[in-house]
Amino acid sequence: MPRITTTDQVQLHVEEVGEGTPILFIHEFGGNHESWEPQLRFFARRHRCITYAARGYPPSDVPDDMERYSQGIAVADAIAVLDGLGLAKAHIVGLSMGGFCTVHFGLRHPDRALSLTVAGAGYGCEKEHEEYFRGVSREVADQFQTMGAKAFAPIYGSGASRVQFQNKDPRGWQEFVDRLATHSDIGAAMTMRGVQARRPSFWDLEDELKRMMVPTLVVVGDEDDHCLQPGIFLKKTIPACGLSIFPKTGHTLNLEEPAAFNALLAEFIAQVEADAWKVRDPRALSGQVMKTK
Repeated sequence: MPRITTTDQVQLHVEEVGEGTPILFIHEFGGNHESWEPQLRFFARRHRCITYAARGYPPSDVPDDMERYSQGIAVADAIAVLDGLGLAKAHIVGLSMGGFCTVHFGLRHPDRALSLTVAGAGYGCEKEHEEYFRGVSREVADQFQTMGAKAFAPIYGSGASRVQFQNKDPRGWQEFVDRLATHSDIGAAMTMRGVQARRPSFWDLEDELKRMMVPTLVVVGDEDDHCLQPGIFLKKTIPACGLSIFPKTGHTLNLEEPAAFNALLAEFIAQVEADAWKVRDPRALSGQVMKTK
């Protein structure tokens, strides 16, 4: 599998399979490149599927300087992957941390995105919880660095928006936790401090989001409480945005409900490629209840 060098000389581990229109999958904080396996197996039948381990996630390099981790750097790394593979454009699909990266990818490089799929993104966005989230992020970073990923993984994996996965699919959830336990202690801590705790709220990006015309799909689980309102905000703000809410579902959408996720994503991509995913009809006035004239 190729290793791609970023602009600041970090080596990223990249995996790809299949042929066709490319899809770039960007993983969440609690996952890694292997977290997209159900999607790679499905979409490789007709797409060139690419995933990579973010910086800080072995077998990619693990810088030990927090200033080498940020939301902007995460987007630059995604661009480096496309450039390294000689790809001008791709469908961009991200979960959670990867979903934030996908939004910023669309804002900074709309010409490189065929579409954006933003799944389970929103933690820290709600203004009333913003400072709390930043503080908790730093605490989580400390736990990874002091306890280590192996000891902390079952605790982190039992969060309020992860237990849905555990209840539905105990084996799948255990695989998720076992994979999390192999993460780099310092890489997880630096990612949490440098990216998670410092990224801007979607509400801070409202004006930019209103101007972003890339076809966008937002997917949220209805029990992923702190992603629901951010998901609705993105739907109302991005001109060509659709919103899907999975019932009785938590944060780990693509693993918790792989069949539903794959079917939804396949239909979205098909509509985009048929030029059928349009901006919202201006007649759909949000303030109107019923038309009287």
